[in-house]
Amino acid sequence: MKLGIIGGSGVYDPYMIKNAVETRVETPYGMIIPLTGWVGGREVVFLPRHGAGHSLPPHRINYQANIWGLRALGVERIIATAAVGSLNEKMSPGDLVVIDQFIDFTKNRRHTFFEGDRAAGVVHVDCTEPYCPEVRKTLVTVAGELNISCHEQGVYVCTEGPRFETPAEIAMFKRLGGDLVGMTGFPEAVLAREAGMCYAAVGMVTNFAAGMAGEPLTHEEVLAVMAENTGTIQKLLAKTLARISENRRCFCRRAGQSFDKIFGTEIAGG
Repeated sequence: MKLGIIGGSGVYDPYMIKNAVETRVETPYGMIIPLTGWVGGREVVFLPRHGAGHSLPPHRINYQANIWGLRALGVERIIATAAVGSLNEKMSPGDLVVIDQFIDFTKNRRHTFFEGDRAAGVVHVDCTEPYCPEVRKTLVTVAGELNISCHEQGVYVCTEGPRFETPAEIAMFKRLGGDLVGMTGFPEAVLAREAGMCYAAVGMVTNFAAGMAGEPLTHEEVLAVMAENTGTIQKLLAKTLARISENRRCFCRRAGQSFDKIFGTEIAGG
């Protein structure tokens, strides 16, 4: 079983991966160029979500190519990282949050592999638990062992970006039950579910959201906080990757049966 990491803002240098080799993968949606290597005897594929040097804004990331390409490489389980703003006063800058639900406020993204143009027809994927419970549990357990400040649950609100949100929007998201706000969590989680892959996401709180921080937000400040805490999140990733069970007992694989039926031949040749 191959494991995957999708690195968000600030997580570009996976120092824990040994013998890393750049790999080019062609997909029906375009090419991805991840790194493959080893962590503690486990084969790992690392993909920087925003491309080399943070060159892609959130709304232009090729989410379909990223997930298809990881699946084609044999990745079964993905841990994604993301810089997030906090809507919850209990989730402070520097904290980690193992996300358990999302609310989608994106507008113009292609967000499914199931476009209704295949013989199998329309497919509706269950998202009652959009993040893999087994991988989430492992992350929380490891964070506790490492004495990392980590929240076991959090509702992630995904906005279109690349602008930051207004205070009025943040107030609305809070009323809807949101804990965190970011720009990349959707459609990544849903595409992974469609492909039958286990997917979990760790949010690194970099700031309180607009209207809560008391001052304007800048991307440079987000990256600065991420840089200060990159070592923490990479320790969490390294130990979690080594700990993840070889056997998948969750629902995630079964959720991908339609994907296998429709795209099995194509993905095998990917």
